[in-house]
Parts: sequence; structure tokens; C-alpha cells
Amino acid sequence: MFDESRFLNDAIELARANIGKGGRPFGAVLVRDGKVIATAVNEIHATNDPTSHAEMNAIRDASHELGTPDLKGSAMYASGQPCPMCMAAMRLAGVTEVFFAYSNDDGTPFGLSTAAIYEDLAKPFAEQSMTIRYVPVRPEDKTDLYAEWAEARSKRA
Repeated sequence: MFDESRFLNDAIELARANIGKGGRPFGAVLVRDGKVIATAVNEIHATNDPTSHAEMNAIRDASHELGTPDLKGSAMYASGQPCPMCMAAMRLAGVTEVFFAYSNDDGTPFGLSTAAIYEDLAKPFAEQSMTIRYVPVRPEDKTDLYAEWAEARSKRA
């Protein structure tokens, strides 16, 4: 077990520095085997990219640096509670542990909570605020898309 407070303090300091640059108070430190493999901050203010969250940027940087999308065995230390997008990305990347210093409850008075998004996503598709529909389009005279992918993948193996 590594010192969680050390890496959380590092994430908080990244967030503080980001405030000084006009950014949001979010920093992230991605660690594997006790070593920092990536650090990042929320860069929405600089990029106008709504996905440019600290955790997402740390995942991108680590994957690029390591040359793999597989981050199994790593831990994310975030200044704030990760949003659903970041949580999903961490799961897809194989991050095994997530620690955060400030909760959605802490962020609510400042407009920094994603609790409402979590609540909306927990509802069935038909009850969510966004229209979500399965439309099974299959172009005629074409190989099934997923079957084509599986075949191409098997040829590369």
C-alpha cells in the first residue's frame, strides 16, 4: 500500500497551479507500482475540449508514454471526485484503484459536482435527459461491421 495522501496532495497542488493559469481546480496523478506514470490537469479552459479533464489527460499521457491502452494495476489520485466519463475511461483502461480528495458534496456549493449526471445515467435510457435509441442499421451487401473487425483482428494475430 502506498501513501495515498502523498499522491492526493500532489493532485491538489496540480489543481492549485491550474487555478493560477485560469483553469478549474482539478489535478490527477496516475501511479503504478509506486511510480508516477502521468500527471495532468483539467485543460478545458485552454482547449475548449469538454473531455479535457485531468483524469482523461493523465490516461492519454500514460497510454502514449507506455505505448499501450492497458493501464491495469494503476491507481488514479484525483483532487476531485471523477465524473462518469472519467470513471468509464478509467475502467476501460484497466485502472484498478481510484482515490479522490474532494467529493461531489464538497463541490456542490461551487458548481463543481457531477452528482446530477451520475443520477441521470443510473436511469433506464428512456428516462434519461438525453435521447438514446438503438437503431440496428445494417448496410445491404456489406459484411457485418463487428464480424469484419474480428476477421481483420484474427489476420493480424
